[in-house]
Amino acid sequence: MSRYLKYTIEQKIRACEDYLSGALPVSEICVRLGMSPKNGMTIYKWLDKYKIWGADAFIPSSKNKSYTREFKLRVVEEYISGQASVREIVAKYNISSMSMLERWISLYNANRELKDYDPKREVYMAEARRKTTMEERKEIVEYCIEHNRDYKGAASKYDVSYSQVYSWVKKYVTNGEEGLTDKRGRHKADDEVDELERLRRENLRLKRQLQEKDMAVELLKKVKEFERMWGLGKYVTNLNI
Repeated sequence: MSRYLKYTIEQKIRACEDYLSGALPVSEICVRLGMSPKNGMTIYKWLDKYKIWGADAFIPSSKNKSYTREFKLRVVEEYISGQASVREIVAKYNISSMSMLERWISLYNANRELKDYDPKREVYMAEARRKTTMEERKEIVEYCIEHNRDYKGAASKYDVSYSQVYSWVKKYVTNGEEGLTDKRGRHKADDEVDELERLRRENLRLKRQLQEKDMAVELLKKVKEFERMWGLGKYVTNLNI
């Protein structure tokens, strides 16, 4: 896959036309675009919008889309009532992404208020707002790159911080998709850490081993004491007999 998550309008239209005409299956379209076949869902998302909006679906807006509270409620209730799936609603209303609608649904189900989207909201000093999935991070990076690296706009649009978007784009440019993997909380192997960390880990292992040994010794003492007391009690019982 290309180091940049960016496909031209022409590439998207051709991909849709090739699939709809039966010229190529999704797997071969992915290969042609340098896209991993496991990301074929991206092609289907293009198709959903193309069938309704045609080429206009891929024309980037000159400004961030604005979603009112009323609009969010309408599309969320349309989903909850079973009228359409997330994919269908996203295509029908040309919403920027499935993850955006899914986020509105989650907020609605958690009885949290759906607010008007204000693309001018200040985000430079904002802290990380929420956890994101790998797919969301890829989508945010794609949006940011396609909009001339509008970090602030992407941060407001996806309810994340400016620093998060900046960091993800930088990591993607340097390391590709691997750079977007959330490695927080992952325990590094010994060969992945420096000498000081290895020594610290070895020290902890030795301490645990000593603790386990001390516990075993203490347990053995208690067992022997129990056996001694049990034997003494049995001896006294025999004397009484």
